[in-house]
Amino acid sequence: MQYGTAKVFSKIVPHCDAQALRQYIHQVMATFSKTGKDVVMVVDRSGIHRAHKLDATLDHYHGTFRFHCFPAHCGHHLNPIEGFWRVMKDTIGAGRCVADLHLLSQRTRQVLMAHQERPIYAFHW
Repeated sequence: MQYGTAKVFSKIVPHCDAQALRQYIHQVMATFSKTGKDVVMVVDRSGIHRAHKLDATLDHYHGTFRFHCFPAHCGHHLNPIEGFWRVMKDTIGAGRCVADLHLLSQRTRQVLMAHQERPIYAFHW
């Protein structure tokens, strides 16, 4: 979610690991480095965000891209995406069977696009 504009920027992958995050960072930088402004990605302290496999990518974008880590266990009051995940899971139907990965991907994309114009700070958890 781009701060200020509330533009949703997402990548749907079959599983999330350090390699997928590296590709996502490259995708983000291909889009936002054109602005001439530094890019700050706000992340939690999950293992994927601290993986050493990201070191080369972070070094590559040193000075133009960085992670800003939330404190551990900060909850949705500091990290609004945590509340958004709940909204997304409720809408998509987490915990229920989905016919195939394509349908899950389609539902996920629908939720992301429906909330693209709505600033994340406007959500009421």
